[in-house]
Amino acid sequence: MKKLLTLNLFLTTCFAGIAQYNTLKIPDTLSGTTFNLTIKDTFAQLKTGNQTITGAINNNNFWGPTLIMNKGDVVNMNVTNKLNDSTTVHWHGMHLPAVMDGGPHQIIPPGTLWQPYWTVKNQAATLWYHPHLHEMTQEQLTKGVGGFIIIRDAQEAALALPRTYGVDDIPLALTSRRYDASNAFVYTNCSYGDYMLTNGTPNAQVNLPKQYVRLRILNAEMERAYNLGFSDNRNFYVIGNDGGLLNAPVTVNRMILAVGERVEILVDLSADAVGSSIDLKAYNSGFSLGFPGGEPATSGQFGSLLNNTTFSLLHINVIAAKPNAITTKPTTLINNTYWTAADATVNKSVAVTNGNPGGTPFNLDNFTFNINTINKTVNLDAIEKWTITNNQVFGHTFHIHDVEFKIVARSSGTINTYESGWKDVLYLPKGETATFVAKFDDYSDALHPFMYHCHFSPHEDGGMMGQFVVTAPLPLSLTSFNAIKEKENIGLSWTSEQQINVNSFIIERSYDAKIFENIGSVNTSTKEKDTYSFTDKNYQKANAAIVYYRLKIVDNDGKFVYSPIRTISLNNAATTDYEVYPNPATNKVYVNLEDASNSAYYITIIDAKGRAVMMLPQPNIGAGIDISPLKSGNYFMQLIDKKTKTTTTKKFVKN
Repeated sequence: MKKLLTLNLFLTTCFAGIAQYNTLKIPDTLSGTTFNLTIKDTFAQLKTGNQTITGAINNNNFWGPTLIMNKGDVVNMNVTNKLNDSTTVHWHGMHLPAVMDGGPHQIIPPGTLWQPYWTVKNQAATLWYHPHLHEMTQEQLTKGVGGFIIIRDAQEAALALPRTYGVDDIPLALTSRRYDASNAFVYTNCSYGDYMLTNGTPNAQVNLPKQYVRLRILNAEMERAYNLGFSDNRNFYVIGNDGGLLNAPVTVNRMILAVGERVEILVDLSADAVGSSIDLKAYNSGFSLGFPGGEPATSGQFGSLLNNTTFSLLHINVIAAKPNAITTKPTTLINNTYWTAADATVNKSVAVTNGNPGGTPFNLDNFTFNINTINKTVNLDAIEKWTITNNQVFGHTFHIHDVEFKIVARSSGTINTYESGWKDVLYLPKGETATFVAKFDDYSDALHPFMYHCHFSPHEDGGMMGQFVVTAPLPLSLTSFNAIKEKENIGLSWTSEQQINVNSFIIERSYDAKIFENIGSVNTSTKEKDTYSFTDKNYQKANAAIVYYRLKIVDNDGKFVYSPIRTISLNNAATTDYEVYPNPATNKVYVNLEDASNSAYYITIIDAKGRAVMMLPQPNIGAGIDISPLKSGNYFMQLIDKKTKTTTTKKFVKN
């Protein structure tokens, strides 16, 4: 009995010592080529007292499953929105068509299924997915909607790295939350949380084996940056940035991880005693105003109990090593070939503007986001250098969709070695500039844009965003070509440079994108660079839904090239003819376009109440559309064709 009492006292003492910690939740995984994601409202017990209303995916109560994909696979996503609000899902860091990207344009109404698909072209990396609905991003991220994506490839698989998910390969989503008196999340007029959540776990702890372990860390905050380090000041080893593995591990004992950034690190626990513990911490004390989370206030919109303090992110308990443990780190990783400033043929700039208290909110280039405005145009396959300049108000992170980039310059003079790999987010301190180079390859779409923006959710919701389209490249002499409907006329404008050998521009018009007619010409000026315009007053044609324009660029020898085509919708009653069959249908419907050379750009299926129930970007209509989940009844198919971008609606019946 005395031994039993002694044992009970020992166990009670041990558990009392760790009672303040909760076991870290490791997100479940989905793998393969088809991923079913259901976004929903739910509840979680995060504090004593009331449960907190949260948002999550599938069977989770905060966050969602980790999606594991292989480079080269074609992945099909079935995203069902069961929230009470519309949402979007952005595949952050993924290189994919703009129409599949999940930005503010690809809105998923409540009760609707969205089915994007793409070929995984990214190398092995840690990406993530999250909502991107304009003016709702902070609210939905605060609720906990999001998840990791892990991409695997042959290069990564050949390395001796920890990769047993949940054992020695751990994803960590770092964020914090503020609660009101009823334990509800606060997301209005709130830039920072007061209490850490790591993978949705308050006061998280994890057991890790006595060997090298791999942490995939995401800053999933609203605004706060983290100065990462360990409680014993040990070195750790950065092996990957946002876009994948570095060429070799980089040794650090502190590093800044700002909002939206990911980092993969190796931590050597082989010399730690079993039963010992260390903390992964944010060494955020002592930063000056302008560092995200450096504000001195403990309450209010820009205050927090965590501001300008050092605090724990994860408590790590060391346990016995696992079989086949990784006990050494590789000296080299993979052989990346990075773009340099000399590779860029186009220079672009973006300036952070406004943001002073009481004035216009932060925006980019003095322009607040407008979903109908394209801010920049990029030529397909262009290698571009972008310079981002911050003002003197506050630090930010800058994220661009579609591509991974290489940072080539910072005005501070130093590019941190831990950010030397492929990136899609960069931290931009107050008053500094950063320059990156990227290639915009594989995907062009003049209709659906990609985004660039500050990744602080309150800032992007407030309009600190721009958008760009990637289009087929313009001929050498053209730097822009636009068509705009102006009341009763259509105005064409274009800018030409390096035009010393250009003689004239012939303007051509078509109503079917096949047969073009000459409607006028403009001679070039003697300037090296100039802007031209032409007004078409006679474009109207019975039953025409679209008018197409192109420039025939003629040189001094009579040789010519054509510009890309620009289109204007005339809003007439022309349609794209197609058949939906079988009708009625039970499991699948097929689409037969009258014009066999055409294809479906977007299909939306609407129920009898006018509610969108399925959204299919660029569907493979030859394989049919699975309608088996739909209830019996009448439905309407809205098809936007790829050639003319007109919308035509057909009715069908689901048995």
